[in-house]
Amino acid sequence: MRFTLDTHPTANLVTGLGAEGIRIGNEWLARSFIVSAAELVRDWPVTEVQALNLEALAPAMQLAPEVLVLGTGDRIRFPVSSLYRQLAALGIGLEVMDTAAACRTYNVLVNEDRPVVAALILA
Repeated sequence: MRFTLDTHPTANLVTGLGAEGIRIGNEWLARSFIVSAAELVRDWPVTEVQALNLEALAPAMQLAPEVLVLGTGDRIRFPVSSLYRQLAALGIGLEVMDTAAACRTYNVLVNEDRPVVAALILA
């Protein structure tokens, strides 16, 4: 799968997506993870959207995003509606999409210098 042009050579960008997982830079990840331009939280223990709450998203929120892009697998699965309100109260927008779209969106926002974090759920 093709991703956006890398205009930030030191940023963590999604460079591949396939059966083996998601590649950040040159590293393939096969378990759920959280990524920002400067940080990578490997082995995030969330494997299903229903498990999401503020506590589960704490590692993402520590990276101070304005936008949190949530990738939910091969199809969109929405978290409970109260999570949107809780994040909005903290000044964080939540965008939910399938993982491929989440990876593309994350790369675009990083290249626009936006404070974005992607939380990507891999089963």
